[in-house]
Amino acid sequence: MEYGLVLRWLVLYGVLGALGRPIAARLFATLPGRGIGIGLPTALVVFGTAVYWVGHLTFGPLAVAAGAVALLALALLTAFDRDALADRRLELADGVRPGRPAAEAAVVFVVAFAFLIAVRAVDPAVYPLGGEKFLDFGLLQSLDRATRLPPEDMWFAGDPVAYYYGGHLLTAALADLTGTAPRYAYNLSLAGFYATLVTAAYGLAGAIARDRAGSWRLAGLSAAFFVGIASNLVTVSRLVVSTLPASLRRTVAGVVASRTRYSADSVLSGVDTFSYWTASRVIPGTINEFPLFAWLNGDLHAHMMGTPFLLLGAALAFALYRTPAADVGRRRRLAFLAVPILAGFQAVVDTWSFPSVFGLCFLALALGPAEPWAVLSTRVARWRGGRDPGALTAELEHLAGALAVTAVAGLLGALLASPFLLGAAGGREIAILSAAERSSLPALLLVHGGFVAVFLAYLLDRLSVDRVLAPLVGLGALGVLALTANLAVALVVGPLLIFGWAACRTDRPVGFETALIVAGAGLVAIVELVYVRELAGPLRMNTVFKTYAQVWVLWGVAAGVALPAFVRWPGGVSVPGSRTRWLRAGLAVAVVLATVPYAGLALSAHFEGPTDPSLDATRFVERDHPDEAPAIAYVDGLSGQPTLLSAPATSRYPGPERDPPAPPGMYSWDASPAASLTGVPTVAGWHHEVGYRGREPYLRRVRAVDAAYTGSPERTVAVIERYGVDYVWVGPAERARYGSVDFAGVSGLTPVFENEAVTIYRVDDPRVAQ
Repeated sequence: MEYGLVLRWLVLYGVLGALGRPIAARLFATLPGRGIGIGLPTALVVFGTAVYWVGHLTFGPLAVAAGAVALLALALLTAFDRDALADRRLELADGVRPGRPAAEAAVVFVVAFAFLIAVRAVDPAVYPLGGEKFLDFGLLQSLDRATRLPPEDMWFAGDPVAYYYGGHLLTAALADLTGTAPRYAYNLSLAGFYATLVTAAYGLAGAIARDRAGSWRLAGLSAAFFVGIASNLVTVSRLVVSTLPASLRRTVAGVVASRTRYSADSVLSGVDTFSYWTASRVIPGTINEFPLFAWLNGDLHAHMMGTPFLLLGAALAFALYRTPAADVGRRRRLAFLAVPILAGFQAVVDTWSFPSVFGLCFLALALGPAEPWAVLSTRVARWRGGRDPGALTAELEHLAGALAVTAVAGLLGALLASPFLLGAAGGREIAILSAAERSSLPALLLVHGGFVAVFLAYLLDRLSVDRVLAPLVGLGALGVLALTANLAVALVVGPLLIFGWAACRTDRPVGFETALIVAGAGLVAIVELVYVRELAGPLRMNTVFKTYAQVWVLWGVAAGVALPAFVRWPGGVSVPGSRTRWLRAGLAVAVVLATVPYAGLALSAHFEGPTDPSLDATRFVERDHPDEAPAIAYVDGLSGQPTLLSAPATSRYPGPERDPPAPPGMYSWDASPAASLTGVPTVAGWHHEVGYRGREPYLRRVRAVDAAYTGSPERTVAVIERYGVDYVWVGPAERARYGSVDFAGVSGLTPVFENEAVTIYRVDDPRVAQ
């Protein structure tokens, strides 16, 4: 086990968090706790943004040094500026000591980091099966070789990567700062992102709870549980079904199976056939991950690395929500200007959550009490304040102001993200989802039921009877809509949208957690109506996959605030009557017990058996593929980014008139292992490139590679010259695809590595032999 590296990265995260703390304190000066728990993601955005922009000129030590200098300079400026010193004097005069909450947040980070290190040390490998680890590790290796950004695509040699790689960029930069090889940085970074997410949830939930004199520590720990440990209701549902009478058991299993991806037999099997994988595949045609599954599976993937920065965006929205309209100076506008800066970086880390940053901004301004126009124009705000247009008109004008301010932030964010968005995120369009493809009510409840139960109880508790009547009318309309349009989501999140918005327009004790409830409900509803049409996944698979990852963390923080507030344990407002208190506590216990069995079963299975703990992501290559391991090590030892010719990870493509069948071996070892594990680009790699480049550009390369291995010597030479091939790989995948490969008739190919499994040729001067 590489304990020295673990300690080195833990120290680095501590330094980054300390440097981010004064910046967060400036951004969140009006929030309780002034950004406790948010310092590390703040620092990573500042550091990563500088590395990203300098990296387009030169990527390497200079870009990393520029990021470090930018972070240090901004930390010093914010730590000693006039407002910071004034705030500190006020805190000391009021007896406020922020050191203890900050220390507790640090403990949360260390515990979460150590937990994920233990998880990854048992199974550190970047296996191609069951995820995107070849993609993620290949991006990390490509960045390790790159001298400028964007890096060259390891599966599409000669072209820049067409994927959001900001999280991998951060990993590569942190690896440079600590002198860590990519094979170790992969798992250390996974642990860091997980701990950053859990700590951000802890800090944000604590700040929201403290805003209303709630138990900030209990709210923070609850949010850390929901975000880092809790799961959906699939596992507990299997346990419940197994306890039903035999006559009822088969009927219930059949109903569930008819509306989800499960068979009746799998539902009836209880936990006897438990697999950590099953709970993430509920709604047909989609992926329904939650954080514990994602980090247990171990992809260093964008939808995971983007979540801490999404919570940073939620914290900025909270600052806009809470800041009084009278405070239109530096503090409110600073939070507003930080939104597009964060979004510009978030587009590179996880493009799917780029719009969500602005959605949170809109909800904060729309649901908050302050006048939205004050952010942009004090004149318009004064004019609005001097009018009495009536309740409905005032509400519409308030919404229009929130929309206008958000539009300005969106334009600035799109401008900052334009170099990446125009180059790597094009070729997609919004499509309408047909009624037949929408999710069923049982499937939605299995995925979201735990959160929905908490939020309904919380919001109804906050609304008085006269306030509930009007929303109930809207709820009835949603029921009609759900039945007539096959829109089950209306019954699941419709009440949250209606009651949440209504609660924010009353004097009831609700706060920013309600905005997060509405945000998550809106995202769940959107993916039942539209989806992003792309070639990376069938129909709406990616849309639901990447959106639900955001919903979970937003709702996890909201539940961390809402559940303790609903129960009103000591530290909150007392509840008259012991029966009511026990009922409330019973709901809390039921939700926790329903969402924790997955963690117990999955983790116990994960740690079963003897193990030799290590964080080496590629150690499995020598163990599982000993014949090819020396050849991969040879390629890994090549300097720069030479171009490799190897078999594409797709089916044979006989001609332009036919689409290839689904590639059976894409998630297998034979899927471009040399390129994926070394970052040395191959002419045509994984079939995923269809989603990035389009079908025909990718398949044109596939045909060219096939011709190079099986065609005439003239054709082989032409392909080598066309794509600037420096090395040719002939291994098991090539022999399985093409048969015997000897390049007879082509000179200028010199064998530089050869064993029983692999031959590697260096291209010196390719030409047809005379």
